Amino acid sequence: MLTDVAVRSGATWGASPTWDPVSSTLVWVDVPACGVHRHSPASGDDAVLVIPQPVGAAKPRTRGGLVLNLRDGVALIDPNETKTWLVYWARDGVSAGGAEVDPMGRIWAGTTRYGNEAADGWLARVDANGDAAVVRKDLGPGGGLAWSPDGQLLYHCADGRIDVMAFDRATGGVSGLRTLVEVERGLPDGLCVDADGCLWVALREGGAVRRYTPDGVLDRELELPVERPTGCCFGGPDLTDLYVTSAREGAHGGGELAGAVLVVPGAGTGLMSRAFAG
Repeated sequence: MLTDVAVRSGATWGASPTWDPVSSTLVWVDVPACGVHRHSPASGDDAVLVIPQPVGAAKPRTRGGLVLNLRDGVALIDPNETKTWLVYWARDGVSAGGAEVDPMGRIWAGTTRYGNEAADGWLARVDANGDAAVVRKDLGPGGGLAWSPDGQLLYHCADGRIDVMAFDRATGGVSGLRTLVEVERGLPDGLCVDADGCLWVALREGGAVRRYTPDGVLDRELELPVERPTGCCFGGPDLTDLYVTSAREGAHGGGELAGAVLVVPGAGTGLMSRAFAG
């Protein structure tokens, strides 16, 4: 498939792409540069909002504005750009990881040790009112999250694996953790689920995106012109374009495209993203 360049950004660590159907824009972040980007495919513009600290993910809210997974916790940005903390959990040496919104509008936010030296990151569930609970801990590199189309399964990338858990929509509880895929190429990082229930996983260090069936069978592999893809999502008017973020930091190849946001038109059909309920 043909891969195009959506944003020739040279991001230090581009991550967490999310299609916002309300504005028909792609929201993504450059983690250490503290930048929240909003790319308009129609105009080609890529507006940047600079945040006071590293940002691992930015997701739309039902009330307008954004919810951010920051180095020191989860924060809200109102449409007028007023910033408030929802949860504050600052810890020395820990950076913001990825985040996703579950079927009931809660945000699941990860943390990671900067540079991935230690397996002491965690995954927390945060409700709209700010109530938070740590769901997984002692996690190493990775962090991508996605739910099955029926919302009954939660997929999570960690430590070179894709894990799967039963998910209780009402309570946000998880159970029956098991490994779905041991990934032998690169490091599985950000992921998304398509309308068929298949998982698309960005392989950092692997220079590719893979599609796995719900049973964990490798179904497709898309080679990319960057070494460190970090996340992926479907977007565009029909949710058929696959957007992929990448990192320039630590890349030994990829040339001028390292850190760019790529797009693969017509890669598949995605699911509508969810907005945070807070």
